[in-house]
Amino acid sequence: MQKILVTGAAGFIGSHLTEYCVELGYNVRAFVHYNSQNNWGWLEHYKHKNDIEVIAGNIRDYDSVFDALKGCDTVFHLAALIGIPYSYLTPLAYIKTNIGGTYNVLQAAKELNVDNILMTSTSETYGTAQYVPIDEKHPMIGQSPYSASKIAADQLAISYYRTYNLPIKIVRPFNTYGPRQSARAIIPTIIMQLLNGVRKIKLGNLTPKRDLTFVKDTVNGFIEITKTDKLFGEITNIGMNQEISIGELAHKISSIMGKEIGIISDKQRIRPENSEVERLLCDNSKIIQNTDWKPQYNLEIGLTETIKWVKDNINIYKAEIYNV
Repeated sequence: MQKILVTGAAGFIGSHLTEYCVELGYNVRAFVHYNSQNNWGWLEHYKHKNDIEVIAGNIRDYDSVFDALKGCDTVFHLAALIGIPYSYLTPLAYIKTNIGGTYNVLQAAKELNVDNILMTSTSETYGTAQYVPIDEKHPMIGQSPYSASKIAADQLAISYYRTYNLPIKIVRPFNTYGPRQSARAIIPTIIMQLLNGVRKIKLGNLTPKRDLTFVKDTVNGFIEITKTDKLFGEITNIGMNQEISIGELAHKISSIMGKEIGIISDKQRIRPENSEVERLLCDNSKIIQNTDWKPQYNLEIGLTETIKWVKDNINIYKAEIYNV
């Protein structure tokens, strides 16, 4: 069996990927952020968590990353700070975590001769679409400290491929959603307000358009990219090649939930004008042509599953508080 390390394994996408790797029969090691409660985040609730080797550390700490990677054939690097609004408040934290953490994974993987290294990027690196659909040749524009840090991390990874022939692949998901997503994200925000009886929900800018991918399709994309030998040193998008505006999304969710809504513009939820990414639409032809990946969830099915999960777990969220 392959020995796989997943960094950021306690998080939203990371926990789904970790569980899927276990179910595929891989020998899985999960790297989670150290805390004194020995809490494993979303993995705490996984029925097969005893089949996972969990290592607590800090992605900013080279020694703990190096130790976690020992004996692994493959690493999925997902550990990162991802909240865009919070990156406005503390850009340095994003530089240290997203760029410094990526360096630690790359350097440790180089020293340990890891065979397959998947680095997680984001569609935010493209900025507002200059043409659609967005393929992997689209320019990268840092419209937030978060996206700038991810652009730098991607370029660092590519430099390690070109300089040291390190076997890296860059996975660039478009907007992933589903169970366990942060309350800060747009879909849980809408669902929670509706579940709490709010009829005039608070949102930010309603006009930006996004390409939404259900989390199970995203993690399946990670696995399929891992399997191919064609994509080393390259960037590969994961997305649906479909778009919807935030305003349309709010009404679609309310329709599925059988609720009538109004929308209030909340200034604290609006990005600075030049930082807002107005349109993201994925060209997914590369992953389709080079792997066996095919999405299994359309937006209706994915949203329905997400709504059910949020409803069943509403007690874990503080819906009345907007947290960047």
